[in-house]
Amino acid sequence: MRGWLGQAAGGLPRQFWFLWVGTLINRLGSFVVIFLAIYLTSDRHFSQSQAGLVIGLYGVGGAIGTTVGGVLADRWGRRPTMLTAQFGAAALMLTLGFAYDYWQILTVTFALGVVTEAVRPAFSAMMVDVVPDRDRVRAFSLNYWAINLGFALSAVGAGLAAKADYLLLFVVDAGSTLVTALISLAFLKETKPATTHGARKQPSGGLVMALRDRTYVVYLIISLGGVIVMMQHLSTLPIAMAADGLSAATYGWVIAVNGVLIVLGQLFVPRLIEGYDRSRVLALAALIIGVGFGLVAFADAAWFFALTVVIWTLGEMLQSPSNAATVAALSPATLRGRYQGLNSLNWSAGTALAPVVGGFTQEHLGDAALWIGCFGLCVLVAVGHLITGPRRERRIEQLLAGPGLPPVVAEPVVDDDKLRL
Repeated sequence: MRGWLGQAAGGLPRQFWFLWVGTLINRLGSFVVIFLAIYLTSDRHFSQSQAGLVIGLYGVGGAIGTTVGGVLADRWGRRPTMLTAQFGAAALMLTLGFAYDYWQILTVTFALGVVTEAVRPAFSAMMVDVVPDRDRVRAFSLNYWAINLGFALSAVGAGLAAKADYLLLFVVDAGSTLVTALISLAFLKETKPATTHGARKQPSGGLVMALRDRTYVVYLIISLGGVIVMMQHLSTLPIAMAADGLSAATYGWVIAVNGVLIVLGQLFVPRLIEGYDRSRVLALAALIIGVGFGLVAFADAAWFFALTVVIWTLGEMLQSPSNAATVAALSPATLRGRYQGLNSLNWSAGTALAPVVGGFTQEHLGDAALWIGCFGLCVLVAVGHLITGPRRERRIEQLLAGPGLPPVVAEPVVDDDKLRL
């Protein structure tokens, strides 16, 4: 056991562990987003459409935040971007708890989405800065484990806090964010790579620089298909279960299987996939996810739905650290914030598209078409990973040999770069 623990967590930089602790503490107190819809409709007595608009504005703010946060992380620095966003999020979370008028709630929630999501690109860029390439799958697995453990415990804590007083949700959430900010202030050092003497000055243009990297953009497009499938578990899956006569409580424990498996098994993943080509791992993960969601077409009982969750969760456990490590490897040192911001934006877009695409398919074509379609889309994602994998690996080798601007800026465009994961 001690040997396995050393392989899973040993040898990582000290600054990584401060980031990891900050993640866990912040997730343990992440109460508000989980219960925001219930708070707005049950405690504040707003309509469902009004609550939906508030949550939608949080998402819009988040999309802006990841974009701006990525640019600031590269230009201003990882640490100041994180500190500004974290202290801002703590203040706005507390403000939201005391907001009374609907327009106040709309405004504060939008601003909260901006600052909360602005942290992510800077955080990810800092993790890539301090963790060497050979250890990134382990590092991202550990961080993903902390996220899921914190989320699982926070869901329980949020339920207890809501029974006492909804304001307690906002106070605890703001407090955990403040503690995370203080950890960043006291223990984290700036990691933004310095421009070497004589190096070519980085052109301005914000995200345009990252968007000109066709290899990376193609990767995001392929990944978007997987995100749309994964996010069906929050939108169309509960509808499908309700249509089979299963209660909301049953859906709750079925989907809880996802978190339990990740907490129990995620730390074993790095050793399992060590030495394997990352594109093939991503392709395998997509196929497993596709099988899991495809089998929902045949599920008609709680145990069957739980089995499908087990299957696609195994794929998710392979996909998450492999995706994070691939994005990190494709990110030039001077543009890591922008690249991480685009990756976060890609997930936000997939999360927004998933209920729209899935709901339309479910309503007009039926459940069977939806879940078989999910399987088919995952097959396309897997094929895309395999086709574009060699191109990505060549790009990664170029970056390792000489970090700097994306090679696409200096190289002529080649015709074979047509696909993107």
